[in-house]
Amino acid sequence: MEHGTNLLFLFSGLVLLVFGGEGLVRGSAALARRLRVSSLVVGLTVVAFGTSAPEMVVSVGAALRDSGDIALGNVVGSNIANVLLILGLAALIRPLAIQAQVLRVDIPILIGVSVAVVPLLWNGRVGRAEGALLFAGIVAYTVLSVVLARRESARAVLEEYDKGVPATPGNLAVQLVLIAGGLALLVGGANLFVGAARRLAQSLGVSEALIGLTIVAVGTSLPELMTSLIAAVRRENDIAVGNVVGSNIFNLLGILGASACVKPLRAEGIDAADYVVMLLAALVLLPLAWSGRRLDRREAVLLLAGYAAYVGLRATYGTG
Repeated sequence: MEHGTNLLFLFSGLVLLVFGGEGLVRGSAALARRLRVSSLVVGLTVVAFGTSAPEMVVSVGAALRDSGDIALGNVVGSNIANVLLILGLAALIRPLAIQAQVLRVDIPILIGVSVAVVPLLWNGRVGRAEGALLFAGIVAYTVLSVVLARRESARAVLEEYDKGVPATPGNLAVQLVLIAGGLALLVGGANLFVGAARRLAQSLGVSEALIGLTIVAVGTSLPELMTSLIAAVRRENDIAVGNVVGSNIFNLLGILGASACVKPLRAEGIDAADYVVMLLAALVLLPLAWSGRRLDRREAVLLLAGYAAYVGLRATYGTG
């Protein structure tokens, strides 16, 4: 009965997170357009970061509750799931062509950030100074993305960014309600979700780290999952791939940085193997994407098999 109650709370918190993130994105995108911000910039900032809002509030909330394993496990697990599970599923639906800029700029930046962050995380502790440095990195990345995007004048690319920005109401009052309501749902959902995750870990006799790396990580990655799958079906390859790569960069710099700034993180249950898998997931993306500048279905199967193997192995030795 206890397991069922915890799962119900976990699911309820997840629903609040998804709807809260959607409301925040729609309201913020509409407000940005009212302020005459281009859809290109909105797509690169408000929408991209909005899909990571559940991860942000969950990790910050977990940090405030001294649940470092959930806060850090959410970031590490989300980055692993985004590449191996989400891109694998999207490419299985339809092979994904990779834009040159993603190959030349975004994937190398993700690899560079992953290489830099893994040694920082190795002892399972991230202080405020390190968090501030990471957060400065996401500010720099955002500025670089906007500058590079503004140089892109191709109509097809601009139209694709425009499609990435959700349709929003024009009434200012509705926009403000969406933003405020979205934030409230995110905070409430995060509290419910993190609390249920901790109780579920205790009742099942497994570590909070394992729950954070799997259930919490996949749950908070649902916005990226839905965005990438829908984009794959609609043949909007840049959105499908760019969404995952951008979210992973934001997870490491923005979410990890903000969480550590709020409260220094200590995670005892995240193993070196988890960091290695996260780094390998980033590294393997470049050769796979470079081969024919696309991710095909055979590569998708490899990614999905890799994720299944990781979760299976992690569950076997992570029950303590």
